[in-house]
Amino acid sequence: MRDLLLGKHPKDFDVATDASPEQVHDLFRNSRMIGRRFRIVHVRYGRDIVEVTTFRGTHDDAHEGIAHQNDDGRLLRDNVYGDIDSDAWRRDLSVNALFYNIKDFSVLDFVGGMADIKAKQLRIIGDPETRYREDAVRMLRVARFAAKLDFSVDEETARPISTLASLLDDIPAARLFDEVLKLFQKGHALRSFEVLREYGLFSYLFLQVEDSLQADDSGYVEQFIRNGMQNTDSRVNEGKSVQPAFLYAFLLWGPYREELSFAERQDMTAMIAAGREVFGAQVEQTSIPKRYSIQAREIWTLQPRFEQRQGKRPLRLLSHPRFRAAYDFLLLRNQSGEDLQELCDWWTEFQELDEAKQVAATRSSEGNGGRKRRPRRRRRKPPVSN
Repeated sequence: MRDLLLGKHPKDFDVATDASPEQVHDLFRNSRMIGRRFRIVHVRYGRDIVEVTTFRGTHDDAHEGIAHQNDDGRLLRDNVYGDIDSDAWRRDLSVNALFYNIKDFSVLDFVGGMADIKAKQLRIIGDPETRYREDAVRMLRVARFAAKLDFSVDEETARPISTLASLLDDIPAARLFDEVLKLFQKGHALRSFEVLREYGLFSYLFLQVEDSLQADDSGYVEQFIRNGMQNTDSRVNEGKSVQPAFLYAFLLWGPYREELSFAERQDMTAMIAAGREVFGAQVEQTSIPKRYSIQAREIWTLQPRFEQRQGKRPLRLLSHPRFRAAYDFLLLRNQSGEDLQELCDWWTEFQELDEAKQVAATRSSEGNGGRKRRPRRRRRKPPVSN
């Protein structure tokens, strides 16, 4: 409903009902119940999935056992059901608590969401500190919607964030990985980056990166990330695919370079070890599927191979499954201030050549980074004895 009122095209529609999850599941054979903290039902409709939630209710002593909080106020279980009015007050942001009534095509607003949309502001429903303690991810949702909608954040909503941000340390790493993708792969990555840092939330997702940003006096690391975010946003807005591996590769590039600089040698063994060290630390905050971490590390380890432009090496690199991502990463490095223009131009032109011209180009690349073959030593002839 929110997106329709803002003149945007909704990516999906969620259904809210007074039927319990079990009743919805019994009604639709092509459905499944998910979630433990709060059960919802996914109903498959062709290739689409419609998310169906039951109206939530308020907590009281009678609901002990189906609603449970820890000592910090975090909701561990929340399967308390109610009516549409109580459900609206249980939602996080007022702009997300509007209902479209299909019976009479009216908009139902119980919490002032329409006024907040007109004012272009985000406001947490209820006491912000209490709501953040119930679920710390709500702070990330405030940042995400502020970036996505280009809305300001209500003063009362923003005030507790900096002091409660550490609650994100208790959120499962897998859930934070999902939030990272929503923040940085939906077309508003750069603005999300800015808002997260403004409210002191970024370090709870990427502590290594924040440390690199603080330590880098040259500004290279921040510029590199900003360029990566802008490129990602451009791809999303053009309808092109974006991969989590590339996102993590450019976000963690600063920590990776630092880790590699500590190594005594900067050969392939050191590069592999540095990549493992960086991702080993990262998964403690936001888990990342192994296939993505492997792909990201391949993007890094392929970078030195762009300098090898003689013989069969360029053709082997060109056929590598991660070539395109590694090439885009090379361009990103050049865009961010590294002196790689000649190298980027060579590889850009090389890709456009036919096979015969590619072979010729590799033979004419003497002196521009190719590895030269050592001259073969002549064996000494043994002295002839008389």
